[in-house]
Amino acid sequence: MSAATPAASAKAPPQPTPPRPISPQLGPTCDGWPRASPRGGLAIASAIAALCVAFALGGCDEVAPPANAAANAATPSLTVETISPRVQVLAREVKASGAIAAWEEIAVGAEVAGLRVTEVRVEVGDTVRRGDVLLRLDARTLRARAAQSEAAVAQAEANAEVAAKRARRTRELALQHFVSQQDADQAQAEAASAQAQLRTMRSGLDAAKVELDFTEIRAPQDGVVSARSVQPGQVTGADGELLRLIRDRRLEWRAELSEAELIRIAPGMPVRLSGPDGVAVEGRVRQVAPALDPRRRTGVVYVDLPLPGPMRAGMFASGAIELGSAPSLTIPLAAVVQRDGRAYAYVVEGGNRARARRILTAAVAGDYVDVREGLRASDRVIARGAGFLGDGDVVRVVDTGRGGAAASNKYSRGSAASGTPSRGAAASSTHRRGTADASSSTVR
Repeated sequence: MSAATPAASAKAPPQPTPPRPISPQLGPTCDGWPRASPRGGLAIASAIAALCVAFALGGCDEVAPPANAAANAATPSLTVETISPRVQVLAREVKASGAIAAWEEIAVGAEVAGLRVTEVRVEVGDTVRRGDVLLRLDARTLRARAAQSEAAVAQAEANAEVAAKRARRTRELALQHFVSQQDADQAQAEAASAQAQLRTMRSGLDAAKVELDFTEIRAPQDGVVSARSVQPGQVTGADGELLRLIRDRRLEWRAELSEAELIRIAPGMPVRLSGPDGVAVEGRVRQVAPALDPRRRTGVVYVDLPLPGPMRAGMFASGAIELGSAPSLTIPLAAVVQRDGRAYAYVVEGGNRARARRILTAAVAGDYVDVREGLRASDRVIARGAGFLGDGDVVRVVDTGRGGAAASNKYSRGSAASGTPSRGAAASSTHRRGTADASSSTVR
């Protein structure tokens, strides 16, 4: 039994080996084990190589920056010309606006109420002289009153004459003791009363004549008729306005100014207005309001217009009040940059860096502007093209050009050697204000 067992075991067949899985990127080998395919090997090698390159580059960046980084940081962003602010004598003025009004407007009415208008002799726009008849009223009633007053005066004169004669005779008789002194005094009192009655009647006659004169309404002053509100047949009232006159055809401009500007104005200063047809109208300050409007904090300046020209009462006009001339620090208008409603000028400081300075501007004279605050006479101000700069930009400064060579290149961004492309080439033509430098302009 023991010998058969090994024979049986020797004849037993061997167990089969299970197949091994094959990867899509691995091919079978002759011994059954997978091997790498050519495509998979290339992918792995490429990944390893890219990883090595990335680590190498990262290490290089940390150790040493590119050699041209400092050069790019110091590359000028714009080639500019600089100028120094100039001290010039400029005419200073205050801009204002206001209404054109009559210097003195006269309302003409009837001094006698209840009379009918029989004739109107003027129209709007007519020029009248003092004493000219403007209109007439029905005078029949007042003529009758005047005639009645004349009759009363004649009666009073007769009574006064009789009383005076009686008083003289009575006084003579009293001296001869033919009548008592009391009778003489009585006769004298009656004569005085008659004289008083005569004066009363004469005053009534004068009043009747004045009322009769009121039936012809006359111009109180020279002027022009600006309004008419009466028609023939209309019955006049006690306080009704019939006509309106502008005295002497004289107009004035009433300019409204803030409290800060009002204190700079004085009577006699010249004023220049712009008429509706573009023609300048000259005037002069007549009076400055002594008080301001408490709600708006503005005051009125009254300006006489001796020759108003096309100006008419009721128009609204703008003008300038000339304060006089004074030395001012000026720069060209092209050097001023407007940003967010504020004015700036760019000044070149140490390291050729452009720094923005906020400035306060005033009057504009030709191509120059008066700078009140923000600049000094020793500053180097960028003449043109500052709108392309930012605060702190490095610029290349050239001498103030006398021709167009420097000016034509002052908007190029960078230099040819740096290879930096130009920026704002199209916009620079808009801001270019000519090739002549600032010193060749004149101030009017």
